Amino acid sequence: MSVIDIQIHIPAVEYRKHYRAPGATVLARATDGRSVSLPAGVLQRFVTHDGVHGLFRVEIDAAGRLRSIVRL
Repeated sequence: MSVIDIQIHIPAVEYRKHYRAPGATVLARATDGRSVSLPAGVLQRFVTHDGVHGLFRVEIDAAGRLRSIVRL
């Protein structure tokens, strides 16, 4: 299992406009410089009236599948 910390800043208007569509993905840069692609739907529970903002820890299994995401 791999743990990756990513910083995400998506304003609410942008999230509603671009990321609510089925199959939408979010590209983010990990704190170690790697690029990470996530299904936008996993961020839905973190959306506030300001959008999605913060540092998140993502756990990925050996096959590259998302296991969990939490806001730090």
